[in-house]
Amino acid sequence: MKYAVVQTGGKQYKVEENQFLEVERLDSKVGSSFDFEKVLLFVENDEVKIGTPYLSGVVVSAKVVEEKRGEKIRVARFKAKARVRTIKGHRQSLTKLQVTKIASGKVKAEKEQAK
Repeated sequence: MKYAVVQTGGKQYKVEENQFLEVERLDSKVGSSFDFEKVLLFVENDEVKIGTPYLSGVVVSAKVVEEKRGEKIRVARFKAKARVRTIKGHRQSLTKLQVTKIASGKVKAEKEQAK
């Protein structure tokens, strides 16, 4: 089993190949590819690599599938005895990704030699 833990938007996600993932909005167009730079953990069979804090040589590639907005949440502000009541809404902009490949440093070194 191969998986990785990546960090984006201030959150950490455990990702596997061919998995769909919704993260905070990224500056990428629909249909383009995106590489996660902040990889914290990589596991492949019995091999475990832990970053301090990030791993170099591990690439997690994803394809941007969709740009959308999340569900609306309601935020209420209330102060007792002051007649202050405010209700606001918020919708987070999201990017839906499909993880295409998780590759260790061996593959990255081969790509650099090919260039």
